[in-house]
Amino acid sequence: MNILHISDLHFGPRHWEGNDKVLLKKINSFDTDIVINTGDNTTDGLEDEYAKAGRFLKGIKCKNVISIIGNHDKRNMRSHELFRKYIYNPEIIYIPEMEKTNKQHLFLNRDITRVKDNFTDINFTKSIIVNNKQVLIISIDSNELYRDEGYVEKKVLNAVSKRINHIEHDLPLLLIHHSLLGTDECPLKNSSSIIDFVHEHKIENVFCGHTHELELMRTTDLYNGNSFTQFMCGSLSSINHANDDNMFLYYKNLCSNDMHLYVIRIFLEEGKVHFKEEMVF
Repeated sequence: MNILHISDLHFGPRHWEGNDKVLLKKINSFDTDIVINTGDNTTDGLEDEYAKAGRFLKGIKCKNVISIIGNHDKRNMRSHELFRKYIYNPEIIYIPEMEKTNKQHLFLNRDITRVKDNFTDINFTKSIIVNNKQVLIISIDSNELYRDEGYVEKKVLNAVSKRINHIEHDLPLLLIHHSLLGTDECPLKNSSSIIDFVHEHKIENVFCGHTHELELMRTTDLYNGNSFTQFMCGSLSSINHANDDNMFLYYKNLCSNDMHLYVIRIFLEEGKVHFKEEMVF
């Protein structure tokens, strides 16, 4: 199974000045079963930014393009609706509105808002058959409305767990915007709850973005014997981080003994786009 991983497109004021058509041509040159996009499609969650990001993503030729929402995407009260309109429209996993929750603005006040859906989280699962294996994509929304730090509601995790337990699958993969393991100026505040969730469902591979930095980490619980690998992708097309602007990742033969990971770095020099590929392992 081959996966191509992009993140942090940041359409809007932070979007790069390169040629998007050239970038799409490069992305489409890879033999890919699934493309994963781990959030921050926009800069300020504005509708025109969502529309531009959506047009770019529709230019990816892979039949399985899975996108999640990021903290910059949630800078608008209508973010969850705009995301589903322009970027990706999955079957959302809801929790009852009357349940007491700790996540800020998880439910919008119906009396003062006129959005169609007052539940602001976008959590979902997606089953994809690749090489006769049932791959289960699990998306956990780690973003709070109007905030850069991350938080995941425990009752949401319980609801997603129930969904997972009713789906037959061979390989679970977790997509989440914030890092579970790395250091971050705007961190996921209750990462331990997500790590417990990862161990509970025997998830061995986690994919994220957010920091615009390449970070490849493996953790092992020496007492319980649980282990997982986290792949953090730098920004695909943003201009605010010198180290890892711009890049994407390509996982060839993921979860096999013949797996290889490639970093494709993107350089803009004198108005022309150049690529440099590096095989990590």
